[in-house]
Amino acid sequence: MTPSPGAAARGAIAFLAARRRRALRQLPYVPRVLGLIRAAAPRLTFLWAAVMVALGILPAVTVALTGRLVDALSTLPAGGASEAALRPVAPIALALLGAIVATAVLEAVLRVVRTAQAGLVQDHIGGLVYEQSAAVGFGFYDSPAYYDRLHRARSNAGQRPTALLESLGGFLRSAIAFAAMAGLLAPLGPVLPAALALSALPALVVVLQHRMRMHRWRVEATKDERRTWYLDWLLTDRKAAAEIRSLGLGPHFRGAFQRVRARLRGQHVALVRDHGLAQVAASGASLVIAAAALWWLLGRAVMSGQVGLGQMTTAFLAFTQGQRLLGTLLGYLGDIYENSLYIGDLFEFLALPREAPGPERPEPMPTSLCDGIRFEGVRFRYPTSRGDAVADLDLTIAAGRITALVGTNGAGKSTLIKLLCRMYDPDDGRITVDGVDLRRFGLADLRRGMTILFQEPVHYAETVADNIAFGDLDAAHDQRAVEAAARAAGADQPVAHLADGYATLLGTWFEGGTDLSVGEWQRIALARAFLRQAPIVVLDEPTSAMDAWAEADWLARFGALAAGRTVLIITHRFTTAMHADAIHVMEGGRIVESGDHAALVAAGGRYAAAWRAQMEGR
Repeated sequence: MTPSPGAAARGAIAFLAARRRRALRQLPYVPRVLGLIRAAAPRLTFLWAAVMVALGILPAVTVALTGRLVDALSTLPAGGASEAALRPVAPIALALLGAIVATAVLEAVLRVVRTAQAGLVQDHIGGLVYEQSAAVGFGFYDSPAYYDRLHRARSNAGQRPTALLESLGGFLRSAIAFAAMAGLLAPLGPVLPAALALSALPALVVVLQHRMRMHRWRVEATKDERRTWYLDWLLTDRKAAAEIRSLGLGPHFRGAFQRVRARLRGQHVALVRDHGLAQVAASGASLVIAAAALWWLLGRAVMSGQVGLGQMTTAFLAFTQGQRLLGTLLGYLGDIYENSLYIGDLFEFLALPREAPGPERPEPMPTSLCDGIRFEGVRFRYPTSRGDAVADLDLTIAAGRITALVGTNGAGKSTLIKLLCRMYDPDDGRITVDGVDLRRFGLADLRRGMTILFQEPVHYAETVADNIAFGDLDAAHDQRAVEAAARAAGADQPVAHLADGYATLLGTWFEGGTDLSVGEWQRIALARAFLRQAPIVVLDEPTSAMDAWAEADWLARFGALAAGRTVLIITHRFTTAMHADAIHVMEGGRIVESGDHAALVAAGGRYAAAWRAQMEGR
């Protein structure tokens, strides 16, 4: 059943109203982006706006001068004109030439301004994204939704703000030029300006609908796009290359990549096809309106004689230029709308809650511990987990002593490190340092009071000296301190064999880099940890990549290094744990045995059984 004209009109009005409400919801992002752009490049932004206004006015000036020039030329005698007769024409011609030259000069200035401005804006907003990704609550890293948001923010941070600026500039320029063209048509009555505005409506509907559909598709396709990024990494990264080749997995992952890309490509092509068909229909409707308006203008000129040749030329040029400007204006409006949708993703990411810096009046972090560290009734569950990682945990790490924590994988040992440095806070219970709850320290002060070696330390593609100095940037300029930390960790021996010593670039990311063995990388990471003169030292599997000789050498050095500090070692190696003053066995998120090495072996419990098994397997 065909809907009545009234129902169709009401439906069209409701559609436009819904699009208008959706568009208005995005508008608050526009001034926020302008604020970011102004903060990144204040002088260039002012210059950019001034040039845009000038370029918006100049087309109307050119059209008006063209009409005046036609009128002046039409009054000249047909058989030739004297110098005196041409004299009034010269200023108009010179002014027209000046307008054309000014437009060319300002276009060149605008290109330079936009290039410089875009670089500053991209760097500024990229810095905000990196700052936010390093400051959000650590629990976000357990959420796939966070990575979807991060993916969209990173994808949009570099281009969308400057694209929005381009669109706003183009819109401002086109709007000024369009208003000026409409002003040139106004003396002929309201018909031509009204027809000019009416011819834009079909294209406006098509533009807003397409941009909204494109954004919705981009959001829905985020998971597939991230999947292609993952497969690209898997197929090209050095870490995965050996296993993928040995197992013959290359064709499998290449096929998976092509299937995901084909799906994304098909969806994108379908959207563009639908938009193209809608554009054709909208262009046809606009063309009918334009033809009717120009026919009306021609009728007035021919039949009534009310419009002169110069005015007719001005009106024709103004209407056709206005039509062109309307198309450009709608394109920019669509770009503004689309970029605002994507920039909404950026601002949503920037609005994610950050780690709490600590109380307004934090307690001072002790420079050396007197009482030690206590876990009191601590329970914690990861946001994406169904079970507790740590349950009803009571543990004391004595001040100035070495404490070892052993247990099977998944027992909750590494979780204690994350709780201790407040990557997470306990769901129940509390953790204290010298009797003070961790939450009463400033977060930065708390972390400065610890030196932590994680189970999988980062391999920085920097020099040996920098890799070690990252442990304490305040000591980065002190080469003697860097070398002392390397000796303490036993890293000085592999460094001595490198061609450029501590100036050797590590890793294979960049030309001239030198890779290390797993054990050598671990020693560099240990040196980084030891450089940091903190009262609390936490080491997660410090000797896991070392052979027996390297482990014995490191343990011989470690006692002197740990003197006066409170040390927690998490390890699977009982040959490392046996050197601790106290050993705790962890299972299922709880402490099930405690004592020194001799007492635990004598007790014949879990530790003793694991010790015997490890010694028999050596």
